[in-house]
Amino acid sequence: MDTFDAALLLLRLGVGLTFAAHGAQKIFGWWGGPGLEGWRGAMAKMGYRPVGLFAGLSALIELGGGLFVAFGLLTPIAAAALIAQSVVIIGQVHWQNGFFNGKGGYEYPLSLGLGSVAIVLLGAGAWSLDAVLGFAAGATASVALIILGLVAGAVVLTVPRLGANAAAHQG
Repeated sequence: MDTFDAALLLLRLGVGLTFAAHGAQKIFGWWGGPGLEGWRGAMAKMGYRPVGLFAGLSALIELGGGLFVAFGLLTPIAAAALIAQSVVIIGQVHWQNGFFNGKGGYEYPLSLGLGSVAIVLLGAGAWSLDAVLGFAAGATASVALIILGLVAGAVVLTVPRLGANAAAHQG
């Protein structure tokens, strides 16, 4: 164990457990969170349909992806899912508020998203389940996973707009 692996473990724990805590708020209502019904309501207000699918998927990505990153299990894949989630969080909720978190801006989710990008690029490190299992993504796969995360997040951002356009054409 060297300082690189120690730093990577701290990065994985910080990013992963922060996402997992947010997911637990959405699923279980822990730490003042909305719980799944409250989260479904928030997703409905954002225009996502089917609400249950998008609410469940986003909460599971945060909880499950965060725990996978924290434990270092399938780390590049889990971190890529968190990149996609960060894109959606920034674009759907925080972008219009500017950069700074104090005004509801995207500073905080951007930091978590960039941490997720770093984790994909660096891998899980020696103190991880991936190291025990011998799982690692090469450089090309890592770049592809980052791009996939960015594109997946951008696609999910279009869902409410697609639904609004379809409703306008029906009416």
